[in-house]
Amino acid sequence: MERALIVCDNEKGTAFYKSFLKENGILDIVVAENGPKAKRSILDYDFDICVINGPIGGTDGEELAVDIAEKNICQVILFVKAEYMEEITAHVEDYGVITVSKPINKQLFWQALKLARVAQRRINMAHKESAKLEKKLADMKIISRAKLLLIINKDITEEHAHKFIEKQAMDLRLSRVEVAEQIIKKYEGV
Repeated sequence: MERALIVCDNEKGTAFYKSFLKENGILDIVVAENGPKAKRSILDYDFDICVINGPIGGTDGEELAVDIAEKNICQVILFVKAEYMEEITAHVEDYGVITVSKPINKQLFWQALKLARVAQRRINMAHKESAKLEKKLADMKIISRAKLLLIINKDITEEHAHKFIEKQAMDLRLSRVEVAEQIIKKYEGV
């Protein structure tokens, strides 16, 4: 389920954004009335989409949008006054922030939301792949460390250490990483 953060300092705007997001299937919504509350909310929850209604807290919302986009994996949609649209867009587009001009056109909001959702799905896929690769790298480090310990303590070649770990994994019906961890415990006393 998607989770959205609305950063808006007026009730009417908040009600509109909540209603629009709910109409489009986003039911898990958190509201923050200012930048500091938004940043605290982001520490507590993972969001897929962040909607910022500029101006917020005396600023146009540009700095907050960039900060959220840089430090989190959620998509940011920033609503700005039409007269500032080009200038603000030029500043935030390199950070992946989607800008929409006000007054709000529901069709444009829907398109921005759809674009944000598509981009978020791609980011989530890349994030999952990255996590998988990080896990694989960590496993390889553990196995390499175990091989090194076998080479040092059993005076065998790297090839024999590799075969030893694989054979132990098959015989004990464990993963190579589990066998490697046992070897590390045995020789390092960890």
